[in-house]
Amino acid sequence: MKKAYFITGTDTGVGKTFVTALIASALKSMGLNVGVMKPVETGCKRKNNRLVPKDAFMLKQAACSPAPLSLICPYAFNAPLSPHIASRLEGKRIDLRTIKKSFDKIQKQSDIVLVEGAGGIMTALTQKKTMADLAAYLGLPLIIVAPDRLGVINHTLLSIEAVRIRGLRIEGIVLNRPDVRKGLSQKYNKESIESISGIKVLAEIPYAPKKQGGLLKKAAAGIAERLLT
Repeated sequence: MKKAYFITGTDTGVGKTFVTALIASALKSMGLNVGVMKPVETGCKRKNNRLVPKDAFMLKQAACSPAPLSLICPYAFNAPLSPHIASRLEGKRIDLRTIKKSFDKIQKQSDIVLVEGAGGIMTALTQKKTMADLAAYLGLPLIIVAPDRLGVINHTLLSIEAVRIRGLRIEGIVLNRPDVRKGLSQKYNKESIESISGIKVLAEIPYAPKKQGGLLKKAAAGIAERLLT
């Protein structure tokens, strides 16, 4: 049975693309055909008069995906803004059906698909739809990426509450340490989130420079194995 997951975050800049790429690479190393999507990406730079979605490109490389970037990222915008505003400023309309068509094509070619949202779970996709609505439309369980620092308990619980109200299933939480700084809260974030929410923390991703890449691979492998069970 094919699997697919929607990877969201408690906010923008929490490491969703980094974590998604790690998981995609781990799954690929297990011999799977891994599909990836970044349905909407804003803040894209122009190259040869074309917008290049760098997050989508990073996911494509991590998964060794043969799919074209236009399929992985159907909507790319230049303005570094929420998708509903960026699309309005650039005179384009985001259609969930277009995203679903791209998803279906990628899923047909894949054993597992990772779909990374933009921003947090309640980020506005259109004037009336959010990332939560997109996850529901695609029928995917969620993985919530959260920065492992002071304040993450509140932000994660708020995200979980928003998801539960909409009847969506949460596969788990990934705590990502965004920088080298250590804080006292990191000793207690995992146990607090799990005990209050009842949702499992799939992994605590350490801050690891290239010379410590083995730590990242080990954490990613653990997440990949859980997703396949």
